[in-house]
This record gives sequence, C-alpha cells and structure tokens, in this order.
Amino acid sequence: MATHNGDILMLEAAPEATRPWASASNAEVIDALPYIDDDYGNPFVKAEVDRLVEEEMRRSSKKPADFLKELPPLPKLDFENCPILSKEYERVRAGKPPVRIDFESRYKFELPPANKRNDDAALKQSLQRNQRSLQQKMIELENLELMSKYGPELWRHNNQRLEVFLSRMQRLAREQNEKIEAVNRERKYHQQTTAYELHALSAEWRELCVKNMEIQTACAMLESQVDDLKREAAERGWNLEEKLENGAAVALRESS
Repeated sequence: MATHNGDILMLEAAPEATRPWASASNAEVIDALPYIDDDYGNPFVKAEVDRLVEEEMRRSSKKPADFLKELPPLPKLDFENCPILSKEYERVRAGKPPVRIDFESRYKFELPPANKRNDDAALKQSLQRNQRSLQQKMIELENLELMSKYGPELWRHNNQRLEVFLSRMQRLAREQNEKIEAVNRERKYHQQTTAYELHALSAEWRELCVKNMEIQTACAMLESQVDDLKREAAERGWNLEEKLENGAAVALRESS
C-alpha cells in the first residue's frame, strides 16, 4: 500500500500497545513456531537479531540493577510476635556469625579453687555444676543405649519413608514430563500440518506486496505522463478543461 507522500509500505500488523506488568491476564504472549520456523538457523539472521537486541539495550533507560522496580515491593518483615526470629534476622542481615552455645563450661566437672576449698558457697556452686555434669553424662549414656537398641530399626523405617517419598516424586516427575512431551507433540503436529497453509499465505502476502508496489509504480508513471501532457497542452495554448467538458457533453448526448 502507498501513503500520500509516495512511500511504499508492506502489509504489516498494527503495533500493539505497551502493556505494563500487572497480572498474567495481560502478560505479553510470545508467538513462535519453532517446529517450522528456520529463520533463526541462518547465522546472518542471528547476527542481525543480536545486533538489534544490543542496540535496544543501549538505548533502553532500564538497567540490570533496576529491572525489578516495576514489581510490587516486598512485604516488610517485622516479626512482631516473635522477637527471637527478629533478632536472628537482624544478625543474618548484618552478616554476623551465630552465637555459639557453650556447653563445655556448663557441664564440665570442676573442683573449686584451692583458696576456696573451705568456702561453703563455692563448694555448693561446684557441687551443683558437678551434679549437672553427672546428669548430662547419664542422659548421654541413656541415649547411647536407646540408639544401640532402637537406632538401626528407626534408620530402616526412615530410609523406607524416604524411598517411598522418592518414588512418589519420581512418579510425579515422569507424569509432568509425559504431559510436556504430549504438549510438544501436539504443537509439532499442528505446526507441521498448518505449515503448507502458512507458507501459501506468506507467498500470497509477498505477491500482494509486490503487486502493490507495481501498481504504485504504474500510478506514478501515469501521473508523470499526465503532468507532461498538461504541460504540453499549456504550451500549445489548449484549454483542456473546456475540451473535457465538451467531450463529456458529447458522450452524454450519444449515450442518450
């Protein structure tokens, strides 16, 4: 098709309006036919596409550092009902190491210093510390006995549960892969069955574009010839408008 200024345009679809990010309902849809489109296999086309992408990235006002600024802000974590989590969150955000719990000094068996052997408070404190240490050792012995008696069986049950969980995850993964394969097979079938029609429509589109350009060229040549004839008639002093009016009247009388 042609414009008023003489430019020749190809048949193209109307450009789509920019859609800001909001929800999946108005997200950009990528239309591609990978099973029949072979343009991107051409290295020249790929080089041109890469050049256009780099040029657009250079002209873009968005930078990689702020490509998420259009997304809604993250919720603020205040941990109002859990001060322990709040303190731990601040520690991790500050990059500080975790606080190490000192069990050695709490359960270590110690006697009071020599200068406090006659001090009742120091002896009482040492006795309490040693009682805690003894209780801790007794608990450790009980845990070891329980582990030696029930540990292997618990590990076997735990391994069985893990195997069941693994089997279920593998089954779900296989089902998802089968669904993906089914979708891909269906897409390939539909694209390949409609490839002939698409190629025919593309050829018709190109033919129409060529015809439009030929018509535009012929119209331009005719307009140039008409301008030459008008200029020649003006040089000879002919009144073309009067002759056209007389010719139209004669033709009208003959037809009546």
